[in-house]
Amino acid sequence: MKVLETARTFTVDSGTINQRLDVFLVSQLAPEHSRSQIARMIKSGRVKLNGKAVRAAAAIRGGDRIELEPAPPHPPQATSASAPEIEVLFADDEIIVVNKPPGMTVHPAPGHPDGTLVDALLARFPELDAMVEPDGIPRPGIVHRLDKDTSGVMVVARTPFARTSLSRQFKDRTVRKLYLAIVRGHIARDRLTISRPLGRHPTERKRVSTKSRKPRDAVSHVMVLERFELGPHRERQPITLVMVRPETGRTHQIRVHLASIGHPCLGDRMYGGGAARFDDGHEVVLARQALHALALALDHPRIGARLEFIAPPSADLLPLITAGRIDADDRALRSWIARACTA
Repeated sequence: MKVLETARTFTVDSGTINQRLDVFLVSQLAPEHSRSQIARMIKSGRVKLNGKAVRAAAAIRGGDRIELEPAPPHPPQATSASAPEIEVLFADDEIIVVNKPPGMTVHPAPGHPDGTLVDALLARFPELDAMVEPDGIPRPGIVHRLDKDTSGVMVVARTPFARTSLSRQFKDRTVRKLYLAIVRGHIARDRLTISRPLGRHPTERKRVSTKSRKPRDAVSHVMVLERFELGPHRERQPITLVMVRPETGRTHQIRVHLASIGHPCLGDRMYGGGAARFDDGHEVVLARQALHALALALDHPRIGARLEFIAPPSADLLPLITAGRIDADDRALRSWIARACTA
């Protein structure tokens, strides 16, 4: 489904006086398109007022003619021949919900040109290639992200309407997200809220810090599920399995928040978790941070029904989770998920 595949023309009602161009277009194009998308389309020169390109704030009057040019054609995105498989938890005409494996980047990036989630999605849902923004830039349905080495549930928009709806839900913080994390040490309190603003590290640009020069508010709610120990008898290390519900969606938020209270995720070398290697009768080696996006609750873009999706933890985390005597299908865990998603 392409955005504005053909030209559209509007004639302003005779009673209109000095209304902003962008406000008028929002009234005509919402909810299929957001105000920011319309602003980009105006800025790109694809909106003409009486035959001339103008600014978003241009005043319109009755009888004015507004023309919207279609997005320019773009070459189809090349799909890697080795596009990875992706576990699809749910799919309908509007959304796709997947369980992203660890080690997979969401978008192509330096050092990761292929094998991405986008590659996997385009291989299975090639129609996503036609998801074009009003400014002509292809963005195949991605409305939020997970770190490369964080596994778990993600929702992808299948139509421009769904993309606008989901983006608004994330912005308004009505989407509920739950993560499982396995951290070093025993967290003393059963429940706590970490409210520490986050931003880019002052000197290390790939890291996020609570001591940023330009921090933004960030809030994470933590609930302890189990405290236990791992390792040989004389070298046993205290471990805590926690559920985290972030209110905000800052980059590396959960990892930095947990590290900031002295309990970094196992395997998180960037934020102090170090390498995770244990031998409890059988060797457990974790090559990434022990963080999994377990559950996601949102409103369906079209029908409005509240939907909840749960992504089974990946195989590399299961030995650690079961060591804490928590079954991923345990009724109590699902009850906690349900309560946290509606809190």
